[in-house]
Amino acid sequence: MSTEKPLSRNTLYNGKILKLHLDQVEIEGGKVTSREVVEHGGGVAILASADGGNLLLVRQYRHAAGQELLELPAGKLELGEDPAACARRELEEETGFRAERVWELGHFYASPGYTSELLYLYAADGLAPTAQHLDEDEVLSVVTLPISDALAACRDGRIRDAKTALAIYLWLEEQR
Repeated sequence: MSTEKPLSRNTLYNGKILKLHLDQVEIEGGKVTSREVVEHGGGVAILASADGGNLLLVRQYRHAAGQELLELPAGKLELGEDPAACARRELEEETGFRAERVWELGHFYASPGYTSELLYLYAADGLAPTAQHLDEDEVLSVVTLPISDALAACRDGRIRDAKTALAIYLWLEEQR
């Protein structure tokens, strides 16, 4: 198996949610090349099912995509935070619901060609209403969608967010 030997790291940007590094690495054959790396602490997304298979989604404008997207409630892991605890926290903050039961569906790298971001996908059920607690820079609306409509939205492009589509497919596979 091929590996790369790190030689140096130059941090180009150190922001609130990510760092951008320019790394020099030695690849197979002794050649030296550079890698641009977005360092991210990871995140979670939570597929919450309510009354008979309806899913709780959020609709929010995403600046990087330049459009409003339909997604699972999700958020950034705090340093050292347990992913399951983060999933519970984000579900309540974004949707105003608490879950009786939370379990992991899987985890994956968002785009390992340039970012270290590891995303954890959770499912939840046994929902009870509480209160929504959005961050001061968050603007979103909660959308309830039957699972059949959510699956159709993945297929026809109304859901364009990869973590949301993957969680829906993993959850459906688990239900079989």
